Amino acid sequence: EALVAFDTGPGNALIDDFVRARMGAEQDDGGALGLAGQIDHALLSRWMEQPYFARHEGSLDRNDFSALLDDLKNHSTRDGCATLAALTVASIARARFGGTPQRWLVSGGGRHNRALMAGLRQALNLPVEAVEVMGWDGDMLEAQAFAYLAVRVRAGLPTSYPGTTGARVPVCGGRLSLP
Repeated sequence: EALVAFDTGPGNALIDDFVRARMGAEQDDGGALGLAGQIDHALLSRWMEQPYFARHEGSLDRNDFSALLDDLKNHSTRDGCATLAALTVASIARARFGGTPQRWLVSGGGRHNRALMAGLRQALNLPVEAVEVMGWDGDMLEAQAFAYLAVRVRAGLPTSYPGTTGARVPVCGGRLSLP
């Protein structure tokens, strides 16, 4: 089967950046702010018109959507968190993987955000669980993936394929920087 991988959208990063700017906190702890807020559906619809969400190709930098935070300057922190969580949910729900998932496994900090997890369960209408149900460490999975890529770089093997980043041919991306 074809290898498919891409970023679905900003994930938890915009929520973290928004809360950090507003409150000096590192995150919307447990999704409490997002759960207490109201989604700005008109703003969410406008955000979802971003060209990236129509094609879902390649990888994103956490700053690719940071300009969206300017749209929240007149929103309460709660409503901003609710709307940003809804953006993450909508971007994931819109993603097309070429098959029909039977369940969704969530890793990273977003799995602790009850607003995101509840939104995903509602939007996807499938089981949505933290990766710990598989015996995996959801806080370490991304670090382990990057370690795997580093081993491939060291061996001169491809780390990027056309189906994952849009590269024309498989390439070995990255460079080791040894002490």
